[in-house]
Amino acid sequence: MAERDDDVAHEFPFFRVHKDGRVVVFRPPTEKIPPCDDPITGVRSKDAIVSAEPPVSVRIFLPKITDPSRKLPVLLYIHGGGFCMQSAFSRQYHSYVATVVAEANVIAVSVEYGLFPDRPIPACYEDSWAALQWIASHAGRSGPESWLNNHADFERVFVGGDSAGGNITHTVVGRAGKVGLSGLKIVGAVLMHPFFGGTVDDHMWMYMCPENEGLQDRRMKPAVEDLKRLGCERVLVFAAEKDHLFESGRNYVRELKKSGWGGEAELVENWGSEHCFHIIGNPREGKAEDLLQKLVSFIKRDS
Repeated sequence: MAERDDDVAHEFPFFRVHKDGRVVVFRPPTEKIPPCDDPITGVRSKDAIVSAEPPVSVRIFLPKITDPSRKLPVLLYIHGGGFCMQSAFSRQYHSYVATVVAEANVIAVSVEYGLFPDRPIPACYEDSWAALQWIASHAGRSGPESWLNNHADFERVFVGGDSAGGNITHTVVGRAGKVGLSGLKIVGAVLMHPFFGGTVDDHMWMYMCPENEGLQDRRMKPAVEDLKRLGCERVLVFAAEKDHLFESGRNYVRELKKSGWGGEAELVENWGSEHCFHIIGNPREGKAEDLLQKLVSFIKRDS
């Protein structure tokens, strides 16, 4: 059926809403690939179910094991996509997380969280929190996933993501600082080109989150008390100069340092670069390689 302009109730950067309630996302559905083993790097991957209802699953990546007695740090990775697109199982994100795993010698758990419109916000936050709780359930070495039971160092856990995933990372780590999470220690958080309030995307986020607190919603605009109790020791934020979210990342670091939080925050500015250039292009070329190595150093520090 042909679409008419007068059928449209709302037009946003990533989707339009018709007056009959239909939501049309501008990008086609993401192609998903199965887990696989890389014969070159030795990185293995497989999928696991965190929760059947609501449906939450993860893709787990294990680097090549050369010393079975050595425990490895864990990275919970939260993909981007404007809260309504992409997947932990897409070729882009599978490839990128596998690259990080090979370089940083880290176990990664990449979460497949619920997307708008099928599951409006706050599903993304709740599902990512459920994935972190699922990781913590292995701390006694008797969880459902053998790779975590046998190889994970639960005193060296990292949470990170890009774009929407960077925003979700803040909320998840903030929740850990507020309510606590027994069984693991979050050492660091990585926010790559994160979304926060103050841009043209604000009203789109509020539409995707029917129950919100307006432009001052703490998930869009972190409150001082939330920043102050962020549940990790170190934060690394990347901000791309040609990204409309450039100031989002810079402001986040400034406000975090002013909040009284006792950790260490670092801002890396990707001059001349676009939003999530490291995901879109080859992660081992040019500026993307620089970003990758900075991320790897952040994870491997003090190891």
